[in-house]
Amino acid sequence: MSLCTTPGCDQSVAKSGYTLCYTCWKAKRPVEKATIDKPIIEKPVLQKTVKGETSLETSGNLLSTTRLGEHFGLSRLKVNPILAELGLLDKAEKGWVATPRGLALGAQQKDGQRGGTQYVVWSPEVLDNRIFLQAVKVLAEGNSSAEAPEKTSNFREKFQEGAKYRTNDGHWVRSKAEVLIDNWLYFAGLAHAYERKLPVEAEKDAYCDFYIPQGRIYIEYWGYENEAKYLARKEEKRALYKANELRLIELTDQHIQNLDDHLPTLLRKFGICNID
Repeated sequence: MSLCTTPGCDQSVAKSGYTLCYTCWKAKRPVEKATIDKPIIEKPVLQKTVKGETSLETSGNLLSTTRLGEHFGLSRLKVNPILAELGLLDKAEKGWVATPRGLALGAQQKDGQRGGTQYVVWSPEVLDNRIFLQAVKVLAEGNSSAEAPEKTSNFREKFQEGAKYRTNDGHWVRSKAEVLIDNWLYFAGLAHAYERKLPVEAEKDAYCDFYIPQGRIYIEYWGYENEAKYLARKEEKRALYKANELRLIELTDQHIQNLDDHLPTLLRKFGICNID
C-alpha cells in the first residue's frame, strides 16, 4: 500500500490508484468543489408587474411589460392594452393571460407571488417579429402610415372615390349594406373601425370591413358572390382569419335583410352581450 504524496504526511493511501490519504483528500476537497463543481447561478432580478406584484425573472432572458415599454418608449400601462389589441393577450379577473397567438410569439404565463395576479413575460424573439413590431408601432403612434402628407392626402382622395356613402357616425363606406352594418353597430353602442388593417403577415396588406375592439371581433360582408375574382379573394381572406385565429363574423345579403335578428346572436358567441 502506497503512502500519501502530500509533503510531510506519512499516512497510507486507503485505495489503490489514489495519491492522497483520506485526511489530506478531505482537506483539499472543499476548495476543489467550490472552484470546479459549484455551478454559476445568475442572480434573479426583481420585476414589478403592472399591478405592483413582485416576480422573479432571470435577467436578460425574459421581457417584462416594463422592459417592453422601455424598448418602445411607452408607458408600461399602455403595453398590455396594445398587446391585447393585437390578440396576444386577454384581460383576466386578476391580470392578463396569453392567447394562443401570444404563446406562439413566445409569451410565457406567470403568476405573481402575492394575490395570484396573472401576468405575461416575453421571449426576446418577439422583437424579431416584423408583424408584431409594425403593429405595435402603428398602435403606439396612432397612425397607420409614415408617408409624407401629400401621399397620405392622395390616398384619402383615392379611398373616398370608392367610399360614396356616409354613415351616422361619419364613416365613409362603399355600399348601402355597409351603411346598414355601420349604423347598426353605432346605435348598438359598439365602438368600431372601418377598413382596419389586419395584424397578420401576408403577401399583400389585408383589411377587414369592420373591427370591434370590444372582443377583438372582425366583420366581413361578402357582397359579390357572383364574381370569380372576388370569391377567390374571399377565400384568401378567410384563410388568413383562420390561420391567425382571429374572431370573424361573416355577413351576407341574407343577414343584411334583418340585422336585428342576426348580429346580436353572432356577437354573443364572442362574449358581447351588453348590446343596447
